[in-house]
Amino acid sequence: MGNSNFFEKVISSIKNNAINYKQLEYLKSQIWNDYKSPKVILGQIQAANNNLLNKVNALNEVEFQVFSQFGDDGIIAWLTTKLPLPNKTFVEFGVENYREANTRFLLINKYWSGLVIDGNNENIKQIRNEQIHTFYDLQPECAFITRDNINIIISTSRFDKDVGVLSVDIDGNDYWVWEAINSINPIIVIIEYNSLFGFEHPYTIPYQADFVRGTSMPFSFYGTSLLSACDLAYEKGYIFIGCNSAGNNAYFIRKDYMQHLPINSVTPQQGYVFASFTESWDNNRKPFRGAEKINSINGQKVINTRTMNQEILNADSIISLLKEYNKLPRI
Repeated sequence: MGNSNFFEKVISSIKNNAINYKQLEYLKSQIWNDYKSPKVILGQIQAANNNLLNKVNALNEVEFQVFSQFGDDGIIAWLTTKLPLPNKTFVEFGVENYREANTRFLLINKYWSGLVIDGNNENIKQIRNEQIHTFYDLQPECAFITRDNINIIISTSRFDKDVGVLSVDIDGNDYWVWEAINSINPIIVIIEYNSLFGFEHPYTIPYQADFVRGTSMPFSFYGTSLLSACDLAYEKGYIFIGCNSAGNNAYFIRKDYMQHLPINSVTPQQGYVFASFTESWDNNRKPFRGAEKINSINGQKVINTRTMNQEILNADSIISLLKEYNKLPRI
């Protein structure tokens, strides 16, 4: 009798757990297959409203967030609607598992074709195991990007040279990698910049092929200044049109397409936005804010991209200039 009760309890437990497992699997599918979620529909409605605007004074007027880290989904949706792009293709690298990315909404909302690259094999496996990989024309590639291999990797996509969107975000050698790219000639380029370098200093980190952010240098020391990105863009034939409100992504349009866009170009000073977020802390795990963030990278060796000479980052000079132009929210 005792054994009978025991086995009944075991069977009952298995049934209950099976039900819970099914519920968890259902919830997981709803979360991971988020291209079917209401937030996509809301993004599509907002995108449609933005497209009615005849003139935009700044990119923050069309921002909204679906899958991007900040408001970049709205900016990209607006740009790709206003511009007569010959190819609905994108290349984005530094995507991690592609759950949060600049091009995910573009892929889902407009059925573009895309190449995404990340250096972590587990991230790429995760993308390949998602339905988004089979439902859409998405090519994930695992590679640690350097200026020497980026063109070879991009060539695997077999995209036409006039790619619609290039998004560069590798938290490190962004300037050097974009400088090296010659296998494509994208219409829209989005590049992450480091606002802690200010807007009047043409700085980037020294090139180091195996650079990994936060390993041997402060976590906030990475990437390129906005001025260096703008200088490089000009050399490559692009116009700077502004940054997102969060202060981490700069937008450039190929010169031969600017005539189609109802927005004016801006200078680095006009378009510069100091990053609203913080990614560094003191020894007591208190987050740095305002000028503290700039001071956290004081004395680091940087490359002046106009002279290609090495310099030492002077936090005081950057802070002083940002205060003068009211670009620093906290002292």
